[in-house]
Amino acid sequence: MRRNIVHIGAGQLRYEIREIVQTAKLFTKLGVDIIWENIGDPVQKGESVAEWIKEIVNSLAKEDYSYGYTDSAGNLDTRNFLAKEVNKRGGARIGPEDILFFNGLGDAVSTSFTHLRREARVLGPSPAYSTFSSGEASHSGYEHLTYRLDPDNGWQPDLEDIRLKVKYNDSVAGILLINPDNPTGAVYPIPTLETIVEVARENDLFVLCDETYANIIYPGVETATLSQVIGEVPGIAFRSISKEIPWPGARCGWMEVYNQERDEIFRRYITSLQDAKRLEVCSTTLPQMAVPKIFSDNRYLSHLERRAAMFSERADEAVSILSGTPGITVQRPNGAFYLTVVFNRKLPESGMLPPIANKAVAAKVEELAIGIAPDKRFVYWLLGATGICSVPLSGFCSQLPGFRVTLLENDDAKRVSTYKQLAKAIRAYLQFSIS
Repeated sequence: MRRNIVHIGAGQLRYEIREIVQTAKLFTKLGVDIIWENIGDPVQKGESVAEWIKEIVNSLAKEDYSYGYTDSAGNLDTRNFLAKEVNKRGGARIGPEDILFFNGLGDAVSTSFTHLRREARVLGPSPAYSTFSSGEASHSGYEHLTYRLDPDNGWQPDLEDIRLKVKYNDSVAGILLINPDNPTGAVYPIPTLETIVEVARENDLFVLCDETYANIIYPGVETATLSQVIGEVPGIAFRSISKEIPWPGARCGWMEVYNQERDEIFRRYITSLQDAKRLEVCSTTLPQMAVPKIFSDNRYLSHLERRAAMFSERADEAVSILSGTPGITVQRPNGAFYLTVVFNRKLPESGMLPPIANKAVAAKVEELAIGIAPDKRFVYWLLGATGICSVPLSGFCSQLPGFRVTLLENDDAKRVSTYKQLAKAIRAYLQFSIS
């Protein structure tokens, strides 16, 4: 073409969680039975949505108004409800004008970075959740800026690394948190959150926090929402119904904006996001209308508590099976439903891979394993050899070799079998690499 029409950040748009699905589907055609451990969809893994929640959704589906447009910012009754819920927590106070709905948090993240000034960078965690890292890198045209999560300290943020990255890079305009974290399952103590907010205050930054898993925090673990610690610093929390109802197919997420009136530049940025939503008319109506009815139901709290306890037990189960495996480090998560495994010995970057019985699959794995990250070589081999579809840690903007699996399998026997099979495969891979 006479003009280059490709966006400068096009090469940064990577979502390993979904990309590996294409390889898995290819292996399926070659006779491999896939165990899907790549994506956080509780429904796909056999969890049933509570009948009382289905009844609420069914009743709304019978109402004609649930099929129409709603306000561009989101259903007003729902935004009023959510604002009151935020204000009950203590801390920052907001009104319905501080809430903006999107078609899922992917839409929210994409819109947020698309309308952020290109020179303004957001410092995020590493390992990084791909939607944020790709969105930030794409908007800037450079690799995503990251701070370190320490695998030897429960994947907690390296606060000194944050301070230094902010101090010596004046393009940093915001700090991103994911609490509870994806992919590590780490939950940040209140003093850690307060320190990061203080760094933002001292350097005139804003804070973003993905709180998708805020209601999947394991029993006995303490943290806070961004609204409770933000003080007078401008901030945005991202929320969703995908994981906690769970209803990922609803594509219903929203942002809660704190202190936009305290900074004119931040307020103008938020206004641009609101203007962008008007161009789209609105986000999906029915899921928004269901939020107050579900959240205010007296069964919802016990629903959340039951699921948090369930995932906590599964975390113990997975760690007990995997932690004795030589060559890896496993930190128990404290929230969400993921488990991150790190290799604590060097993985081969090339050379022979352990044998796979299916010759066609073995040939395809050998073909795919050329010129890629060492942990991705392992993940492809694991997929071909066992059918377990995981995500390499290098796909989460990390220099640490490892992979992520989920705690979602609802079939108890299959879940235990998968973890045991995984431990056995790790041993085989590392022993072959040493020999």
